[in-house]
Amino acid sequence: MTAIVGSVVSVQVGKVAPLGSEAVPSGFVKGTVSGPVMANPLGLSGDAQADRRVHGGPDKAVYCYPFEHYARWREATPQHETLLAPGGFGENLTLVGLTEDEVAIGDVFRIGDAIVQVTQPRQPCFKLALRFGDPRMVRAMVRSGLCGWYLRVRSPGLVAANSVVTLLERPNPDWSIARFHRFSTEGRPTLEEMAAVAALSGLARHWRRAAQEALGAISTAPAD
Repeated sequence: MTAIVGSVVSVQVGKVAPLGSEAVPSGFVKGTVSGPVMANPLGLSGDAQADRRVHGGPDKAVYCYPFEHYARWREATPQHETLLAPGGFGENLTLVGLTEDEVAIGDVFRIGDAIVQVTQPRQPCFKLALRFGDPRMVRAMVRSGLCGWYLRVRSPGLVAANSVVTLLERPNPDWSIARFHRFSTEGRPTLEEMAAVAALSGLARHWRRAAQEALGAISTAPAD
C-alpha cells in the first residue's frame, strides 16, 4: 500500500500566551519553523499546549490542516484574510495533497522520518473564535467540515517543510475524517455506526471508550 500522497508545506510550533480580548492562556498562535523539528509522542519539539483536553497528549500530539482549505476560507471570510495562511488555524503541519475526504481514521503515514497515525478530526472550541475575534468561526468550521485532523506519533522522527507524506497502512478505508466528522456532529448515530466506531483501529481512545459505553448503556436499557 505504500504510496506518496502529499507533502508538508510548513511546520508550526508555539508557546503558551494570552489569547484574545479575554487573555485566555493558549498555544493557538504558532510561528513557522525553518529546518527540521522532532515529532515526539507528546508533540513537536518546541510546541506547548495550555489545555491538553483540547490539544496535546498521545492521541492529539500533532494537528494537521490542508493547505488547500485556506483559499476557500479567504473566499468565504475575506475579513479574516490576514490570518488565513499556513498556521492560521493553529496547526502544527500544513499539508498539501490530503483533505478530510482522503484521510481515514487509523491511517498510518510516514512524514519525514516520523511514523504517525490519524486519530480523530479536530473539534473546534471557543479559542478559534478568540483567535479570529469572531464567534461565528466555530460554527463555520463545524458546518463546513474543513476541520483537519490529529495524529499520534508511533515512531519519533524529524519533520520539515517539503517532507514527503507516504501512506503505509489504511485499516479503516470506509471511515474518512469527513465521515467521522459527520458522525460526531450530525444528529443521532445508528446502532450499527456506534458499533463500527467502537471497533475502529487507531481511533482516539476517548472516542472508542465513549462509543463502547454508549453501546453498553443501550444493551442494558430496559425494554419498553
